[in-house]
Amino acid sequence: MFSWSDYLYLIMQTVVLKVAMSCEGCAGAVRRVLTKMEGVETFDIDLKEQKVTVKGNVKPEDVFQTVSKSGKKTSYWEGETEATAPAASAPAAAEAPSTEAEAPATAPATEPAPEITPAKADA
Repeated sequence: MFSWSDYLYLIMQTVVLKVAMSCEGCAGAVRRVLTKMEGVETFDIDLKEQKVTVKGNVKPEDVFQTVSKSGKKTSYWEGETEATAPAASAPAAAEAPSTEAEAPATAPATEPAPEITPAKADA
């Protein structure tokens, strides 16, 4: 049987990594390991930006490990980490909406208080 976290990885994921690549040879090393990785549908290697974008039925941590095997220094792309991380973990994704739902409920409760005060002034 599949667990909930296994089910989430059957959904298309996008993983964006920063990979230290200085030449086409470096990009070729990354290309070789991604071509062999199971579940990868497409990938884009931007040598100038040192950015690798991978799409497929993959786990972000598996993509990270695979690209690291190329011997290149690898990290998650800072601008994309937030977008990727919640989709990558089932418990965080399941808990985040509840927490976010509570947070906005708290914020409007704070904001309507000033709105009530003017309403009392009218009364």
